[in-house]
Amino acid sequence: MIRENTKEIHIGNRIIGGKNPVLIQSMCNTRTEDIESTVAQIKALEIAGCEIIRLAVPTMEAAQAFTEIKKQIRIPLVADIHFDYRLAIAAIEHGADKIRINPGNIGSIDRIKAVVDKAKEYDIPIRVGVNSGSLEKNLLEKYGGVTAEGIVESALDKVKIIEDLDYDNLVISIKSSDVLMCVRSHELIAEKTGYPLHVGITESGTVLSGNIKSSIGLGIILNEGIGNTIRVSLTGDPLEEIYSAKLILKTLGLKKGGIEVVSCPTCGRTKINLIELANKVETMVQDIDLDIKVAVMGCAVNGPGEAKGADIGIAGGNGEGLLIKKGKIIKKVPEEQLLETLRYELLNWKE
Repeated sequence: MIRENTKEIHIGNRIIGGKNPVLIQSMCNTRTEDIESTVAQIKALEIAGCEIIRLAVPTMEAAQAFTEIKKQIRIPLVADIHFDYRLAIAAIEHGADKIRINPGNIGSIDRIKAVVDKAKEYDIPIRVGVNSGSLEKNLLEKYGGVTAEGIVESALDKVKIIEDLDYDNLVISIKSSDVLMCVRSHELIAEKTGYPLHVGITESGTVLSGNIKSSIGLGIILNEGIGNTIRVSLTGDPLEEIYSAKLILKTLGLKKGGIEVVSCPTCGRTKINLIELANKVETMVQDIDLDIKVAVMGCAVNGPGEAKGADIGIAGGNGEGLLIKKGKIIKKVPEEQLLETLRYELLNWKE
């Protein structure tokens, strides 16, 4: 259940906050200046289910590239800015649908005001981002180190700077690589502000460790109704972030659509290469837009029974396998035809 008392914020052709669904976003790992590669990655991410995309803007050339990139994509484009306020202004002028800044590293109040004035002119939101690693010295001293309370105070201080400049078209993100600290920070800030929250576990790690930490952290936060847009930050292919985010939201009941794959852990009865088969199925279904559950089972003894909760499934035998629908065996096929048989059924799906 999403908390519906947050402010609605428009990001390009999307809306977060209020009763709107939690949106998935990612960040390109291409050089933004390389327009062709960046556009190609954005399009691949969009097909996978990315709904908002962010680009690093370390140079003026990167900011200027937004003009051409915007022409070739359909999802909102966010500029990630650090240190140089002129890059934020240029990114806005070249089509950014939102900018991400930490007012603490932009510089003087005059520079912050210049960015806010430009955002106001173009009517685009500012995401105020604070990470645990960027906590100010006075807050470290006040709280005796990095704490959830310090992270929240830092974020709200930055928000107030922009509010005092008469602008409230804002999104807040507070991130930490410490999962439980991140959870506590979001619980605290949700009680203190009505701005929509961008949620993620920062620097969470590789695809394995990052997925585990992100699933735990985002699962707890989202299950409390907190969060309006998420990013699963992984050291890996950005596509993995989208697959994980979709599954987290689907598991919590916050997003429909997409095939859920369930598979057994294998045992001594398994006669086929179930691990390879299950991974192939999971990869295969990424581009099939059905809201169903697919089971991949390792043995024909228990497979039909274990797959009863799935819409469709396959179970391996000794050199052959079974196709199962709603717990009933439909046909038996050679092992090497199992994957293609399943794909055919999915592409020609009928309830």
